[in-house]
Amino acid sequence: MHYPNGTFHKSMMTAAAVAGAVLASLVPAQAQAQVQPWPTRAVKFIVPFGPGAGADIGARLFSEKLSQKWGQPVVVENKPGGDSIVAITAFLSANDDHVLLFGPSGNFTVHPFVYSKLNYNPADLIPVVRASNTILALAVKADAPYKTMKDFTEAARKAPGQFNSGLVQGITEFTFWGYSHYEKLQITQVPYRDINVAPTDLGEGRIQVVMASYAIVQPQINAGRIKPLIVNGKKRAPAVPDIPTAREAGYPSLEVDGLVGLFGLKSMPDALKEKIAADFRDAAADGSIGERLKATGQVINVGGPKEFTEAIEEQRNNVAAVVKAIDFKPKN
Repeated sequence: MHYPNGTFHKSMMTAAAVAGAVLASLVPAQAQAQVQPWPTRAVKFIVPFGPGAGADIGARLFSEKLSQKWGQPVVVENKPGGDSIVAITAFLSANDDHVLLFGPSGNFTVHPFVYSKLNYNPADLIPVVRASNTILALAVKADAPYKTMKDFTEAARKAPGQFNSGLVQGITEFTFWGYSHYEKLQITQVPYRDINVAPTDLGEGRIQVVMASYAIVQPQINAGRIKPLIVNGKKRAPAVPDIPTAREAGYPSLEVDGLVGLFGLKSMPDALKEKIAADFRDAAADGSIGERLKATGQVINVGGPKEFTEAIEEQRNNVAAVVKAIDFKPKN
């Protein structure tokens, strides 16, 4: 077939333009959104604890570095209480990709086991990046007669119902409940809206044991009012290498790793999650955040969305095992 001079070239250009337009129209809106710049304005990290908690410290350290990298303010907002549901509700209600949840996954991975009805869908919280592992510690009053975890366990067993505990809500509770079940202990849990108050009560003798992040108990330890018996992670805490782990002390049922990280909305594109994870790695690269976290009994451990999701799934499986062992029934 013959075309007048230049007609073939122009026809091909027109066809290419049409094909390009058609292909562009076929690209899902989400994929197109992935290439959009982020952030374009201030970012907010909602933390389900009061100031001074391990997650709060980590959020503020990362926010400082990230605000420089992103060229936008990164604000930390504390919303303690309500078994973390206060913070989760605030995060989901914002429905804003510039509002993120920063905290321990263990605080809410237990919610499906605790409540028969929830006012939010756990599937709406998507792991974005693991920031660190919070070192948990079990502490008692400084002048308590027990020097080891075994001493405490035997004392509690001999005094059923006379010991009171202060526990961080979430996976920390379930871990302690599992230990109490296996050791046949009756320890009453005192509810706290803000767990930061518990170490003070412990130091004054109003309760007999606290299990929380090392950052929470550290001020009272430094003041000589309480003493740690174990750390709960799989490894000794770098900042307190002389404190044995739960497994070393002979109580593997108390072993738990605190997973702390950032969560976003389920609508967040994969490319944006990967970008944020990469930015967290860059923020941690010079080691300054890691050193400051170490001083509060935390270990920097940045991981992408896939790593964070897998670690949370392992955590859920461990909780499920405790739920089955203690025959735990939902609250409502």
